[in-house]
Amino acid sequence: MEYLTKKYGQDIAELTKAASKSDVINPKLYEKYDVKRGLRDINGNGVICGLTEISEITAFGKDAEGNKVPVNGELYYRGVNIRDFVKGAAGRRFAFEEATYLLLFGHLPSKEHLERFCELLGDLRVLHPNFVRDIIMKAPSKDMMNMLARCVLSLYSYDPKADNTSRRNVMRQSLHLIAQFPLLCVYSQKAYNYNNSDASLCIHKPKKELSTAETILYTLRDDMKFSQLEAQVLDLCLVLHAEHGGGNNSTFTTHVVTSSGTDTYSSVAASLGSLKGPKHGGANIKVCEMFDAIKENVPDFERGKLTDYIAKILDKEAFDKTGLVYGMGHAVYSLSDPRADILKEFAEKLAVEKGMEKEYEMRKSVADIAAELIAEKRKIYKGVSPNVDFYSGFVYDMLGLPRELYTPLFAVARIAGWSAHRIEELTNGGKIIRPGYQAVAKRQKYVPLESRKLDQ
Repeated sequence: MEYLTKKYGQDIAELTKAASKSDVINPKLYEKYDVKRGLRDINGNGVICGLTEISEITAFGKDAEGNKVPVNGELYYRGVNIRDFVKGAAGRRFAFEEATYLLLFGHLPSKEHLERFCELLGDLRVLHPNFVRDIIMKAPSKDMMNMLARCVLSLYSYDPKADNTSRRNVMRQSLHLIAQFPLLCVYSQKAYNYNNSDASLCIHKPKKELSTAETILYTLRDDMKFSQLEAQVLDLCLVLHAEHGGGNNSTFTTHVVTSSGTDTYSSVAASLGSLKGPKHGGANIKVCEMFDAIKENVPDFERGKLTDYIAKILDKEAFDKTGLVYGMGHAVYSLSDPRADILKEFAEKLAVEKGMEKEYEMRKSVADIAAELIAEKRKIYKGVSPNVDFYSGFVYDMLGLPRELYTPLFAVARIAGWSAHRIEELTNGGKIIRPGYQAVAKRQKYVPLESRKLDQ
């Protein structure tokens, strides 16, 4: 492959240059044809292209005159406010499993039903005897999301009813994937470490009685030990990442691919490809990298120096020079992201246990400073606040989780939402999703090969 790349390197460069000339579309044409780029209107609101009962996001309300005004964000799972859910599930070990049940079946489980559901997931949390050896250990990828997608596609071969899209069969497949995702992620990371460093290969079999969050910590750590607070905070992270409306990129991908009638494994692999993107699930890693740069350049966390450095980030003079303060702002929320509000509280508790209070306070300062500077420099008046990624990466850092697992952990949670949306699409869809694209290329005649110019 490397030889061919060198041999045809110049050809590829010239072909790329030629293609780039024909691919550029005049930005004014988007206005002319009233194209909603990114499926958003001129105010940034998502174009309504479907209905869902699975979750709801609110970021705006109305004043006394009926005008639209920014409000603190709220997130609902099947009509249940996520703040109330977290408060009600406080102290329990299986909050994520309870949230998964709610998303899949539309109502909160009874104590008996939740226990039975957790037992079911525990029994399903197994892989084919040779799967780790034949799939995970062979050619492990440097990117865990690619590895996870490969594992999911490989599971197709182990399912005798892989192409059956009946609701019952898709539910069976979904429950298997929800149960298996923690193992696929952790074992893939172990294989990567073994093949790319001096780390020993130590794979722990899961215990059926453990929750999803406990399973991740148990199978990932060599000593298999974790504190109750560690498991509780990770469980909370999974709850908050489990679902976020039908319009987010990876869930919309679930709807689009499901509408074609394809199998569950292909649908999930497509959604994983979407979630991998740094504008979606990969954002929490960018937040961590940004804070690494902040700590390196402002080691004393002095507020004035923090303000100066964040200003440099916004002015494209520091960090990755994109002008973005990662973890700040959201495409939908205005005044606040409820997930960030909730996670912030638990991050503080974990910071106390880990002796990282000073770093936690620094992050609070960065959030305040960034909100002020972004509003001032970008002229944003709807409100700028931390999103869930601002704190999730910090939590994972405190838990000692390898960064290559941050986005896969997002997938461990979001597979619950994807599964619910896939079933909803199969139940209510019927038509393949096929939006329109306006063609704007000029017509041209076919020129015989012998009459074409070299640079044509």
